[in-house]
Amino acid sequence: MSDVVVLLSGGLDSSTLLHLLLAEKRSPIALSVHYAQKHSVELASARRVAAAAKVELREVELGFAAAQIFSGARSSQVGKNLAVPEGHYADETMKSTVVPNRNMILLALAGAYASSAGIGTVAYAAHAGDHPVYSDCRPDFIVSCALTLLLGANIVLEAPFVELSKAAIVRKGAELGVPFALTYSCYRGNLIHCGRCSTCVERREAFDLAGVADPTRYEDQTDFWRTVTKAKP
Repeated sequence: MSDVVVLLSGGLDSSTLLHLLLAEKRSPIALSVHYAQKHSVELASARRVAAAAKVELREVELGFAAAQIFSGARSSQVGKNLAVPEGHYADETMKSTVVPNRNMILLALAGAYASSAGIGTVAYAAHAGDHPVYSDCRPDFIVSCALTLLLGANIVLEAPFVELSKAAIVRKGAELGVPFALTYSCYRGNLIHCGRCSTCVERREAFDLAGVADPTRYEDQTDFWRTVTKAKP
């Protein structure tokens, strides 16, 4: 019997969270959502990560409905066809990667599923590196959603990475034996990581800072990512 629903995108953070729950002897069930994201190829990674961990994965298809909802969004990931920006996550240009209210939608779905299945906990992998750009990864948002889920459905929300950096998550993942090569982060949605978009830059920097070998194949093999991260305080 599952005791926690974990939102699994197929990315590095949520995959590490899945393995953390398993290491804690929990019984997670994973939930992935297609919300018309440009990088929907990440969902294939979610399947691979869940299969490798021998964890059941439930997939929710919101593509058509989400495309209608986000049709006017000024986002490079949904809605209007904006170019995916390059550079560091904290750059002003990265605001164009925001998907309006995404995590509230995902947490509401996970909470509804958990309540329907008789599961008392939902977990998601928001982390400290996302705070500057994404308001729905900040501690105050998490506290608010936790209260809403608790009062509305008696569901406990866990976000154990909220104060951790991406590098710290990589180190934790390495300790847990996360199959990083199965995970996916690129916002361009190519089969091979581009190496230049914000999530690729953050991924490369995190492995470097963590001192963990990066198994990812990148189209861009230059030092572009180093030039944009070293310029940051």
